[in-house]
Amino acid sequence: MTTVPFLVGGGRVEHRTHTYPAPGPGQLLIQPRANALCGSDAGLFRDGAPVVAGHEAAGTVIAAGPGTSTPVGARGVVYLMAYCGRCRSCLAGATNLCLNKSGDMGFNRDGGLGPREIVDERMFFPIDDDLPFPLATMLLDVMGTSGAALGRALTVRPDIDSLLITGAGPVGIGVLAVARLTLGVPIYITDVSDWRLSFAESLGGIPVHAGATGDIPEVDAAVDASGRTTARRSALDRLSKRGVLVCVGHGEGLRLDVSPDLIASGRAVLGSEYFPYADFPANLELLRSNAGYLGQIVTHTFDVSETALAFETFLSGNSGKVVVTQ
Repeated sequence: MTTVPFLVGGGRVEHRTHTYPAPGPGQLLIQPRANALCGSDAGLFRDGAPVVAGHEAAGTVIAAGPGTSTPVGARGVVYLMAYCGRCRSCLAGATNLCLNKSGDMGFNRDGGLGPREIVDERMFFPIDDDLPFPLATMLLDVMGTSGAALGRALTVRPDIDSLLITGAGPVGIGVLAVARLTLGVPIYITDVSDWRLSFAESLGGIPVHAGATGDIPEVDAAVDASGRTTARRSALDRLSKRGVLVCVGHGEGLRLDVSPDLIASGRAVLGSEYFPYADFPANLELLRSNAGYLGQIVTHTFDVSETALAFETFLSGNSGKVVVTQ
């Protein structure tokens, strides 16, 4: 029995006793040391979570079940999705679109805000001993989800020479950071928050208030990280011919007038869900080579005893990535 922070709804956190089983065949028992908060956690903070929350965890293996090869003491990060590894999507490398997914950490499986986490071994990605755990969480949504969205854009428009990002939350900031490191093109980024726009500018973006998108020149690609209909529409309207819009933020819809929006302009609209597990090695190298720059995205860290304050800070709109440590 151990004490665990549960999100019980109404913006409240209760510390309750909780029991974790021993790892079964093919499983690892992780001791989370850092867990980054995400916009998708906001609903759990508001409405309550059926399990221990947290899906951006980094930690240490403290026990290994039968049939595993990961040594006790290994450090690593935990992939969100309990993918099967056998379906058509997984065999094609699209573990983020597994056809037989059995769970998501922090949503229907106990996640990284607790002192223990049971994961399938294939969901664990090892990291080096010298990589701090809070920084390692950047490999998940900030670099993984954001980098995959940018990669989707490049499949349609490999010659991108300008980019627009709508929404300067953690995923939008992640797209900005990865694009700045890998593309080196002008990057416009919109939001309604002056703090977030200033933060994006400090990371190399060209800030534009969400109400002034008409001032942005035509761009080759856009990534919507806001999930807002108005933001998606404004991004589509700024696309040049052959432009591509990638929607990575869950939320509202988008209405298209197919002839002018797609056919006559040769544009494309794509979705992007999380990221393939196979993206980890390249992202790790990018993180290690640019740790100082990417580390700026973590603006606040809190002890697990301060989980409620961590959420309040994150949801204030005046923070980058907020990480809970233990």
